Amino acid sequence: MGRKEDNIKRATEVMHVREKIRNLAIAAHIDHGKTTLSDNLIAGAGMMSEDLAGKSRVLDFDQQESARGITINAASASMVHDIDGDDYLINLIDTPGHVDFGGDVTRAMRAVDGCIILACAVEGTMPQTETVVRQALKEKVRPVLFINKVDRLINELQIDGPEMMQRFEKIIVKVNKLIATFAPAELAKEWQVSVQKGTVAFGSAYYNWGMSIPYMTKSGLNFKDIFEHCHNDEQKELAKKAPVHQVLLDMAVEQLPSPLVSQKYRIPNIWQGDLESEVGQSMLETNPDGPLQLMITKIWMDPHAGEVAVGRVYSGSIKHGESVWAIGAAKAERVQQVSMMVGGDRIQVPEVSAGNIAALTGVKSAAAGVTITRDPEATPFEAIRHYSEPVVTVAVEPKSMKDLPKFIDALRGLAKADASLQVTTNQETGEALLAGMGELHLEITIFRMQEEQNIKVKVSEPIVVYRESIESNNTGRPFEGKSPNRHNRFYIECEPLPQDVINAMREGHFGDGPIRTKDAKEVGNKFAEFGMDKDLMRKIYAINGTNVFVNDTKGIQNLHETRELMIEGFNDVCKKGPTAEEPLMGVLVRLVDAKLHEDAIHRGPAQTIPAVRNAVKGAVLRARSVIYEPMQNIRIDAPNDVIGGVTRELTTRRGIIEDMPVDGGTASVIGKMPVAESFGFSNDIRAASQGRAVWNTENAGFVQLPAALFHKVTAEIRQRKGLKEEIPGEANYQD
Repeated sequence: MGRKEDNIKRATEVMHVREKIRNLAIAAHIDHGKTTLSDNLIAGAGMMSEDLAGKSRVLDFDQQESARGITINAASASMVHDIDGDDYLINLIDTPGHVDFGGDVTRAMRAVDGCIILACAVEGTMPQTETVVRQALKEKVRPVLFINKVDRLINELQIDGPEMMQRFEKIIVKVNKLIATFAPAELAKEWQVSVQKGTVAFGSAYYNWGMSIPYMTKSGLNFKDIFEHCHNDEQKELAKKAPVHQVLLDMAVEQLPSPLVSQKYRIPNIWQGDLESEVGQSMLETNPDGPLQLMITKIWMDPHAGEVAVGRVYSGSIKHGESVWAIGAAKAERVQQVSMMVGGDRIQVPEVSAGNIAALTGVKSAAAGVTITRDPEATPFEAIRHYSEPVVTVAVEPKSMKDLPKFIDALRGLAKADASLQVTTNQETGEALLAGMGELHLEITIFRMQEEQNIKVKVSEPIVVYRESIESNNTGRPFEGKSPNRHNRFYIECEPLPQDVINAMREGHFGDGPIRTKDAKEVGNKFAEFGMDKDLMRKIYAINGTNVFVNDTKGIQNLHETRELMIEGFNDVCKKGPTAEEPLMGVLVRLVDAKLHEDAIHRGPAQTIPAVRNAVKGAVLRARSVIYEPMQNIRIDAPNDVIGGVTRELTTRRGIIEDMPVDGGTASVIGKMPVAESFGFSNDIRAASQGRAVWNTENAGFVQLPAALFHKVTAEIRQRKGLKEEIPGEANYQD
């Protein structure tokens, strides 16, 4: 039996021993070496040839990933690691570092209990490192730190021991600061990383060696030995004495929690059901014989098997051939195959039990974020909240109309596989709008459609998605919306929501969608914690994104009968605001009065929805509507002699420079830039710096568009959408 086959056999045996399972992700800034490290861990565990490790990039099995040398999908692999004769199963997920694929990182964090944060010894912690640490801690995933590319410090930068220690110290302090800020309060102290505790390792993923204090004790190696091996170009010998997979997988097993430990504190964070119930208790105890609770974190397309749904089993076991429900689906579906993942391979097994990561085929209704159970009435897991929203859109249509059915199917599959992608289609013209995190995100999506699905498409220039909001209260001046038959009137006022409430809504603190009457009191109390009027917020009807609809009326007969229709009118405006038909953001909509016809037939959908829609639009305009544009944090590192061209390039694009630290011969420009100005930036910055600049961006939310640009930008959006160029006023919605 070969080493790989032996490993697979051992993996299937140990997967049911819950205290010996470790689910972990590797997360870091782009190009800090995650995939190279993952390869070496898999090779070390005997799942691929050691000579190919770091070169073959087994987890970058996507054609585009290999071509671009970056990770786009969060890929997973299971392997066995032996400590003192005991087998442990490591389920590893390699996540993308590019900001455009941050959604994949967020979803991967839901499936794991521990995380190896990678930081480059030369570059230190970068903006995206901070984002991934924050994403891990929000999901209560415990971090350990690996400082990579240490060989470059010694060989390229000729750094001595004390200075190397200072650099490590700087990185550790920064990571601990993030842990102190974002970790759950009761765990923040315990989760701090330290060299002494064995939660920090360092090494070179490329040269395949690693080191930590526990491993030094075990192997008898010391700092001096490491220095000498690197200096004398004996890194291959060092890799034999201190293989990176041994050091890091030891650290994962000894320092990161098993599902038995982690689910006790993670379940209350990701599941809102009754913890005392049978399901709640079964999840807290990771019970393989309890009711099935599985959360899908990823869908990927297998050319042979079709859609493969990958997810974490929190309770019970998923078995080959059984019928399960994807919560929210119309019917139960049969599981055709249950597998474990090893890079691009799926190893079929009869069942996967609680605490593991499973891959399923046959469940067509599964999508990222969906809960799989045997009971359609079960409480699903909390929705996965993404830190950034789609901000760039392209219009896509098939070149040939005969491809239209195939094109619509492909879009459906893409939207399922990638929850960060928003897809809207016009069934008549076949044109689809794809909204994504950035230019690269959309480029890759379209490439997949053209190459993998073999559909030739036409693509528009990228379009930025703006947001509409308001800047003042129109309290005391309600706007009246009349129904087409004039028998029903709704009076609405709007006011802006405080920024801290908007942030909490983005993180899913209050939920989303219509609020049931029995839950309104509890949701209102949550808003009151942020200083909002408790009595008003307990009358909440619905939440849509970062907008809230409340019923602030008293004693209006039959109002409850039109509740659903009013919410529909409110939702319409949230999708398309009155100024430029862009999504609405951060608005509290209050119904302050209504006059309804006593006969239900005269206040049906055709009367109520347009009346409420007009009332909300008019109230938004009365409260002085404004446009918000998406921003990016940007950091550019370049040699001092070309930095002038770099700053010029940023300022001509309405960029704001916040800091310019200089370190030796390199200067950094740290600031913000509007997404609307970022198209084509990569080519221009290369020209401005003679190709010597390195930069990275991160979505930074929305800021109000400068007043001087309001009319110009709004007119451009309206013209693009085929609307009249002049911006509507209140009068447009009065009749």
